[in-house]
Amino acid sequence: MHVQEWLETVPAVAVYALVGIVIGLESLGIPLPGEIILVSSALLASQHGDIDPVILGACATAGAIIGDSIGYAIGRKGGRPLLAWLGGKFPRHFSEAHIATAERSFQKWGMWAVFFGRFVALLRIFAGPLAGVLHMPYWKFLTANVLGGILWAGGTTAVIYYVGIVAESWLKRFSWLGLVLAVLIGLTSMLVLKRKAKKTAPATAEPAPAPASVGD
Repeated sequence: MHVQEWLETVPAVAVYALVGIVIGLESLGIPLPGEIILVSSALLASQHGDIDPVILGACATAGAIIGDSIGYAIGRKGGRPLLAWLGGKFPRHFSEAHIATAERSFQKWGMWAVFFGRFVALLRIFAGPLAGVLHMPYWKFLTANVLGGILWAGGTTAVIYYVGIVAESWLKRFSWLGLVLAVLIGLTSMLVLKRKAKKTAPATAEPAPAPASVGD
C-alpha cells in the first residue's frame, strides 16, 4: 500500500506520533524513510482538515532534534566501536567508505555539517552519532541540531503543505495538470536546497588525519 494511502487509514494523533518517531529514529542513526513519511503526511494534511500542519511540523521538528541528541549521546559513549557495529548491521549505509566521507565533512565543516546534514540523506543518519564519536562540543552540536531540525522539518512541512493546497485548487480547475505542475515546483525547490547543502558539505574531500575532537 502506498504510504499516503496507509496514512489516510489512521487517526491524526497516530500520524503525529508516527512522524515524530520515524524521524527521531532516523536522526538517531537508524536508516528509515523519514523524509518520505514527512512529505506524505504534509500532503495528507493539505487534503484533510483533521491533521494540523503546525502540530505535524512541531512533531517532526521535535523528533529530529531529540533523535539527533540521543544519537550524539550514544556516539560519544560508544565511540568508534559503535560505528563498526553499525557497519555490520547496516553495511549499505554505514560502510567504511560512507563513514570516511561523513567524517571528512565533519572535520572540515564542524557544526555546519550537522546543520546542512539535515538536507542530505546520508549525513542526516550520521550527524548525531558521528558528532558524538568525534567529541564535538555539545553546545555547538545542539545549536546546529536545533536550527537544522527547525528549518528542515518545519520548512519541509510548510512547503509541502502549501504545495498540496495549491495543487488541490488547481486540480479543481485544470484536472491533473495542476497537480503535476505543483508537485514539480515543490520537488524542484527541495532539490535546489539539497544541492546547495551538498556543496556546503562536500561528499569528497582530501584525506586528513582524524583529530581527537572537533571544535575544542
